[in-house]
Amino acid sequence: MSADANVGNFEPAITVFMLVKTMPEWLGMPIDQRFQELSQYLQPIVTRFKGEARMRFYDVEFYSTNVTDIWIWDARSHESYQLLVEALRETPFWDRYFQIVDILAGVENAYAKNYGRAPLAA
Repeated sequence: MSADANVGNFEPAITVFMLVKTMPEWLGMPIDQRFQELSQYLQPIVTRFKGEARMRFYDVEFYSTNVTDIWIWDARSHESYQLLVEALRETPFWDRYFQIVDILAGVENAYAKNYGRAPLAA
């Protein structure tokens, strides 16, 4: 999402997996228009939360019929994530261009951290 959020010491308090499915309106747009929409609506949110959150996109339509994409949000605080979602809901990306199928939130290695143990890693 931002250079600041992607480097070194970015330690998210929460990671959220938004499972989304493209809607016909989005699919009906030419590619150039889709990127214009991203610039107009999504980029300002990314910029606003620079340093507080980061976003990654995963295309999964090749492997799933339930969802087409997974948007992964890492946020430094629950409040940052909540404010980010409020901003996102005010755009056509929320349930107009994409159906928000499910939202799964988690904390990386919470179990190990809660018990003062080293997390398993491969």
